[in-house]
Amino acid sequence: MTKIFVNLPTSDLERSKAFYTALGCDLNPLFTDENAACIVWSEDVYFMVVTRPHLAQFTDKPIVDPKDAAQVLVALSRESREDVDDVAAKGLAAGGTEPREPQDYGFMYSRSLEDPDGNIVEFLYMSDEAAEKGPEAYMAEQNAGESA
Repeated sequence: MTKIFVNLPTSDLERSKAFYTALGCDLNPLFTDENAACIVWSEDVYFMVVTRPHLAQFTDKPIVDPKDAAQVLVALSRESREDVDDVAAKGLAAGGTEPREPQDYGFMYSRSLEDPDGNIVEFLYMSDEAAEKGPEAYMAEQNAGESA
């Protein structure tokens, strides 16, 4: 089984831990110390929020400041549109920002959230039908049904 560990830089580890736990995540204490925190999204998806000096030990490249540049945009699916709105509201209440308006494509609904460091996390809901058929076929069916 593949597990995903996304490493995100932070300038304030305690603030990052508080932000992600406010979204409903747990911390794995076995992989959390003064340099990093293991944020548990699911049994297969984890964020490692890592202090900038500690993260610099793993690469020779400069660590991007996520307030100034986007290194990565992580998208996580949710069970419903309401779940997307709920997690976004929790993130905003915990000090995050919403850099753009919610996106509603008919087959998919998403909201972007920046954590207090500026790392971008997107939450999305896509209908099972659209995921199985692909967005174009799903939207064609929807449009055909509306004109009938």
